[in-house]
Amino acid sequence: MTAEAVHVISKARAARQTRSLAVIVVLAVVVFATFCVSLSLGDFKIPVIDVVKTLFGGGDKATEFIVNRLRLPRALTGLLVGTALGLSGAIFQSIARNPLASPDIIGVTYGASAFAVFAIVTLGLTGVAVSGFAIVGAVLTAFLMYVLAWRHGVSSYRLILIGIGIGAMATSVTSYLLTKARVEIAQQALVWLTGSLNGRDWSNVRSLAVTLVVLLPLMVFLVQQLRILQLGDETAYGLGLRVEVSRLGLIVIAVLLAAVATAAAGPIGFVAFVAPPIARRLTRSPGPAMIVSGLLGALVVALSDLVAQHAFGDTQLPVGVVTGVVGAPYLMFLLARANRVGSGG
Repeated sequence: MTAEAVHVISKARAARQTRSLAVIVVLAVVVFATFCVSLSLGDFKIPVIDVVKTLFGGGDKATEFIVNRLRLPRALTGLLVGTALGLSGAIFQSIARNPLASPDIIGVTYGASAFAVFAIVTLGLTGVAVSGFAIVGAVLTAFLMYVLAWRHGVSSYRLILIGIGIGAMATSVTSYLLTKARVEIAQQALVWLTGSLNGRDWSNVRSLAVTLVVLLPLMVFLVQQLRILQLGDETAYGLGLRVEVSRLGLIVIAVLLAAVATAAAGPIGFVAFVAPPIARRLTRSPGPAMIVSGLLGALVVALSDLVAQHAFGDTQLPVGVVTGVVGAPYLMFLLARANRVGSGG
């Protein structure tokens, strides 16, 4: 390779890194601004500047009570849930090299939902117990997917198809449980199934924060292996990577991220689906763009919750309704584009 070629490659890499850094800074500012606006709105409106002062310990007692005690847990839960879903989607889509491979498309969140509805309808559980069942359901669903997709290794194509099939089965189980439940219990389960941040408290924030603190270092350690996996299994084997071990480790992290997010707020749809491809477009990076995906996931949930709470007057919607309205058209666009490519269009 000539010195001129090395210079061109280095220049292109530096430009991509500069662009990624700029995108991260801008997104972080937008996320913080959305976060502050969400804390300022409500029955008792607070100026954004007072919200910022309160967050840094400078507000009066009334403002501190409203912001820190009443509104902050919900807003932080939304940011952490969005971050976890964005990161989970980025890992799944990078492993499968397919934009349809997100936990809410390939069945992970459907499995969590089925177990959570079973806990609510059949066992009469609430709160933390339901969240625990959701995590177990997500992990067991992912384990079943992996086992059924194994044929001397795991093909991403098989993993996606099997995940969609298991998701359909889990949805059928959920529907059956709802038809057998009393009306008031079914309503409670449906609220959870839609995905909502209503009533979230500091226990949700703590569980999400602890999980992210544990999983993020492991994810950072495995990101380089994820980049190699994107080159294809044969190339990865040639570079000395233990492909199946690395893939399994990444899948476990992605499943746990999706599981704790679903346990905290219910299956908020399409966040993990839309954040990673937008992140790649913004950074123009062939890699997974993990930080940007996490920030975009947080932004999507924060903005959606802002709209759900305040855009319809006295009517408040679950945040999952808004993310569904945003994400469903994008899914149809991807399917239509895939159909055109498959038809030679």
